[in-house]
Amino acid sequence: MPHLDTLVALRIAVFRDWPYLYAGDAAYERNYVATYAASARAAIIVARDGDAIVGASTCLPLVDETEAMQAPFRNAGIDPGSVFYFGESVLLPAWRGHGAGVAFFAAREAHAMAVSDAGFAAFCGVIRDPADPRRPAGAVPLDAFWGKRGFAPRPGLICRMRWREIGQDREAENALQVWMKRLRETPS
Repeated sequence: MPHLDTLVALRIAVFRDWPYLYAGDAAYERNYVATYAASARAAIIVARDGDAIVGASTCLPLVDETEAMQAPFRNAGIDPGSVFYFGESVLLPAWRGHGAGVAFFAAREAHAMAVSDAGFAAFCGVIRDPADPRRPAGAVPLDAFWGKRGFAPRPGLICRMRWREIGQDREAENALQVWMKRLRETPS
């Protein structure tokens, strides 16, 4: 799968900022993106400025994700086979607000519809306390943007992931809210 090294670099750069505060590790990231490389139905959608890749977005069937990612869905009574997972959208700050995020969602949905019969799309957003002192002034949650794409948080469906945050010497568990959208009424 092309662009995996670029995705690694973009994830480290973008997830360093609020709300993820991720102290990136290239070895961990290469292992993470290997999940996408191993899935025949995965996609990486890229945003370019000329020859430079300034953003990327991923998706794959949830059944091709790790067991740790599938388990919360199963525990909530959702068949992982019915879900296409939108891994992340990372876009460098200078290119935000110009339509790339909308295009990322549209391209992932089109890909999911073309390569699967999944009835739902889902992604995770990190949960942070709005009063967290690390929150930058003027930080705007993406909830309204996601809602305009037809996604809504699935109450009680929380994924847990571990990563090392900036300024910390060890990994900590982070809670991520699952957002879902119906792609089709019934699998085809």
